[in-house]
Amino acid sequence: MRQMSVPSHSSFGGPTPRGPVLASPPTRRKRTFGVYIGRFEPPHAAHLLVMLEALNSVQKLIVVIGSARAARNPKNPFSAEERQEVITAMLLEAGIARARLLFVHVRDYYYNEALWLSEVQLGVQHFTRGSTDVALIGHVKDESSYYLRSFPAWEFIPTHVVSPLSATDVRRAYFEGHLDEVCDMVPPAVHAFLERFHATPEYAELRAEYDHLIAYRAAWANAPFPPVFVTADAVVTRSGHVLLVRRGGMPGRGRLAMPGGFLEQHETLLDCAVRETHEETGLGAGVDLRAALRGSAVFDYPERSLRGRTVTHAFHFDLGIGQLPLLQGGSDAAEALWLPLGEALSSPELFFEDHHAIIENFLMRG
Repeated sequence: MRQMSVPSHSSFGGPTPRGPVLASPPTRRKRTFGVYIGRFEPPHAAHLLVMLEALNSVQKLIVVIGSARAARNPKNPFSAEERQEVITAMLLEAGIARARLLFVHVRDYYYNEALWLSEVQLGVQHFTRGSTDVALIGHVKDESSYYLRSFPAWEFIPTHVVSPLSATDVRRAYFEGHLDEVCDMVPPAVHAFLERFHATPEYAELRAEYDHLIAYRAAWANAPFPPVFVTADAVVTRSGHVLLVRRGGMPGRGRLAMPGGFLEQHETLLDCAVRETHEETGLGAGVDLRAALRGSAVFDYPERSLRGRTVTHAFHFDLGIGQLPLLQGGSDAAEALWLPLGEALSSPELFFEDHHAIIENFLMRG
């Protein structure tokens, strides 16, 4: 699924209050299950109010945590397990019994909405076990709220929470070192978690990546038009393995990626993919990538890269069976490696941006 921005509750119309406000919802019988979908990166005070309001209308709340099993980055800094733990802590702090809370973790599927819908449905059905007494909690704010119309079997219960809070604003304050501002935006249990995380090596790396991305975007701020970057990437397979590089620089330092890079002025997209593959992996003599071309596709999810609007053209090269050619990381890659397909497909959390989804797209369609 496209990464969700709905749970920010940034503007619900009318005068904007200073903090979250919970209007009095109409009295109705309690549904057995409520479903609340979001990324919660991190959960903030408005999220808490929505959950508390929902728990007045349902017996058990199923919190669907999106962007699960993704590599950490400044937009998705926390694992689904960490978010589940801190959501549980903030609700326990508010007096909610743990037994009323259920959790589902769902991956992003940038290029296959049906898989995302299926994963949400299966996760919820694991708990509801055939019950149809299910309500979906949320607010139809703008086009980013489209997913609320994707579950017609569940009754829709609109939230009455009105708040200017946004997880984007929380992350901005957090990564710019304004912890006093963060304190005003999140429940105490969340603030305690963020303070602990602030002392970890993971935070230091995310802060460095955040600063890198700010500088990267600033370099293009005075362009006459918002830039659109064009890249080419290569999915190279041989004998049940896929050719990958480990990124040596920002953004995504240490993450696995396809070999690839930015299109140069006087080359075709295919030439770019071939050149970058040779430069980054050392794949060389005796390997004719053009002869091994099996397919290509464009991947243009608008938010696929935190650097800015980036459209990539990916090419699938199948080198058949036999010994794996020797590799040597080069260019901006720290390492080049052949990874077994089973390990690659089962480990989305190891990959940069949407590279896992692109590899999956080629390999799962046959």
